[in-house]
Amino acid sequence: MITRRQFLSAAAIAAAGSRARVRVRAQATRYDLIIKGGRVIDPSARLDAVRDVAISGGRIAAVNAGIAGDAAETIDARGKLVVPGLLDIHTHAARSADGPLLVLQDGVTGWIDAGSQGADHIADTIAVARSSPQQGRVLINIGRAGILPEGDTMDLAHADVNAARDAVAKNRDFIAGVKARLSRDVAGANDYEVLRRAKEVASGFGLPVMIHMGQTITPLPRLFDLLTRGDIVTHMFAPPPNSIIDDSGKILPAVLAARQRGVWFDVGNGQTGHMRWDTIGAIMKARFWPDTFSTDWNVNAHQTGVIDLPNCMSKLLGYGMSVPEAIARVTTNASRVFPVFRDRGTLKVGAPADVALLELREGNFEFLDNFKGTITGRQRFFPSGTVLAGKRVSRT
Repeated sequence: MITRRQFLSAAAIAAAGSRARVRVRAQATRYDLIIKGGRVIDPSARLDAVRDVAISGGRIAAVNAGIAGDAAETIDARGKLVVPGLLDIHTHAARSADGPLLVLQDGVTGWIDAGSQGADHIADTIAVARSSPQQGRVLINIGRAGILPEGDTMDLAHADVNAARDAVAKNRDFIAGVKARLSRDVAGANDYEVLRRAKEVASGFGLPVMIHMGQTITPLPRLFDLLTRGDIVTHMFAPPPNSIIDDSGKILPAVLAARQRGVWFDVGNGQTGHMRWDTIGAIMKARFWPDTFSTDWNVNAHQTGVIDLPNCMSKLLGYGMSVPEAIARVTTNASRVFPVFRDRGTLKVGAPADVALLELREGNFEFLDNFKGTITGRQRFFPSGTVLAGKRVSRT
């Protein structure tokens, strides 16, 4: 016969079990989205393993193996890479109202428009950034008329410090830096003075300067003397004249010194004059690897050697860079360059739930430089899906 004590004990156990089941049911409905079974690569957490990623309230809620529970939506990521949303720090996405949506399809959840417009029309690019579904910011071109076929600052009067200052002061929330394009067909013999003026504008607001280098008239060491911590050198694989390597393939001392004092080096793939395989090979062999990958994207990118950011990321896998190292350059590393991205580029719990799904395919893939040169690689990243602020982005 059961005693009163045994009865009360059994009742307590039953009640506890009931409460546990209630908790389990509550847990089972707490996630908005679970990305299941993908190879999660998060360089910020030094994670490379098969995991589930749970999202709630637009933020990362958990990253674990076999997350239990239900969600309003589930993505089957088996056989795919699950990485933080990609950050492209050199695009021209704001030259078209469709630009942000197009790069979002490629997994890009944060972008910088690098100097499409100067002071005269900066409102045009800011309008695109303001309406972008993902985070977008712009660099103001020191040439007040923006990108010109005849050269942005071939007429030095276009490098108007006062006009640029006024534009930055009025739009500080969307202007993230100053762009100085310095090639001989853009600035000519004005390159040093153009950069000096760009630095004058940027320093007054605590902003970085991004320089478009390669084929300059002024020797690179003299230009680099003006660069300070936080500035960005894009098109770092541009061939001579005035490449970052000397004739023997050694990195110039001025380049090494710039990196040591905190200058960033970015790929800036682009279409014309910025990448040549022999120059890339020499720089990679010297172990002077880029800090960030970027595309120099515009709306016709898919018809060129750029294609998309995942394709540009793939190009250095054959030069000794591993898959996690490539991903770091468009996530963790890129998040450090501009303050607007400081909480991005990570899948740590609590971070905004921006996620890129990629396919890493094995085969023989042809990659194009800017001089009609090709190489064949064994691996290539392909965009497979995007999650922005916890919501799956429809693919078109």
